[in-house]
Amino acid sequence: MNPVCVCETARDLGIAAAEYIASEMRALAEVHPVLSIVFATGISQLETLRALTAIPGLPWDRVIGFHLDEYVGIAADHPASFRRYLQKELVERVPLRQFCPVQGDAPDPEAFCAHYADLLQAHPPQLCLLGIGENGHLAFNDPPVADFADPEDVKIVKLDRECRQQQVNEGWFASLDDVPECAITLTISEIVRIPSLVVSVPGERKARFVQRTLDDEISTRCPATILRSHRNARLWVDHASFKR
Repeated sequence: MNPVCVCETARDLGIAAAEYIASEMRALAEVHPVLSIVFATGISQLETLRALTAIPGLPWDRVIGFHLDEYVGIAADHPASFRRYLQKELVERVPLRQFCPVQGDAPDPEAFCAHYADLLQAHPPQLCLLGIGENGHLAFNDPPVADFADPEDVKIVKLDRECRQQQVNEGWFASLDDVPECAITLTISEIVRIPSLVVSVPGERKARFVQRTLDDEISTRCPATILRSHRNARLWVDHASFKR
């Protein structure tokens, strides 16, 4: 992992991370006719996405957008849907060449996972925006299901209680009972194959797992520790999430 980038506030973090992402997009556009980018969701990504989509002149018309995960069984118009989030915060803000949503309410979720894996193989991502969960997860790879050598690229996982409680804490659901128990997610194997990772992690609730990401032994007990083995993962934090 590259040196940690520490910013004063979440807004400063979003602007700084967005400027770096923009530079990566411009560099990729010099050598690739099509850019494949994976986008994360959640409160931690809002400042970064809003700052990024406000930067003029980026080659959005060459970008195929993917995203990390979605709840199984949730409709695209549900307030907590990650498809809905990205439709509002990304698709409606910039002229993407194509957006490939994770369809959590697909009639056959297993078949959809295979389809999405095929799309990723057809358009291998060059850049990924992501965060770290309050249990150290990457995407929806919680500690009980995380696998650093996962043979699959996309799979259905059972969400642990801490992950589901985070969704309540962030206001996406009214109660724990309302949070779906399963999700479709890109696996850690797929994520770490992406050449450039931009990890935005603001807020005091994430401080414990930022510290664990940097200091713990690399293991699935804190899945985000695997980022330390990546050659081009950059971690962006604010003073609230970085307690050193």
